Amino acid sequence: MDAQDGVRRMPIATLKKRNDFLRVRAAGRRWAAPGLVLQAAPAPEAAAGQVRVGYTASRRIGNAVARNRAKRRLRAAVAHVMPASAQSGCDYVVIARAATLTRPFDALIGDLTAALARVGAPAGDRAPRAGRRGAAGRPRGADPRAGDA
Repeated sequence: MDAQDGVRRMPIATLKKRNDFLRVRAAGRRWAAPGLVLQAAPAPEAAAGQVRVGYTASRRIGNAVARNRAKRRLRAAVAHVMPASAQSGCDYVVIARAATLTRPFDALIGDLTAALARVGAPAGDRAPRAGRRGAAGRPRGADPRAGDA
């Protein structure tokens, strides 16, 4: 427990092996926010009691300097948000987006918090998605001439 705010803070370990990144991508849940993409999956038995986070930035972000800066900003956001709110026994991958470099840090923290709430919820606890609608707000396949009957 942290003496300042009384919240239990989980130590954060770093994912480094490619197989872990691929496992989280294949088996996990995913949420995209304007500043980042968050993927989550249950950790393997060996890492059951801890939170592990991996960071990635593709060449689309920019040159090596820009990619490293984006990852530094993501690490800072994770250090600010995840110790208190991440699920133990989960592996997370945080992916930089183009907006990661220019987005205000408070907004980046908000993106991570929202993504964690969305991805961290068990599958049964999520609100059902509304059906996709066509251009006029009607369900797809509905006859526009049928009226409101």
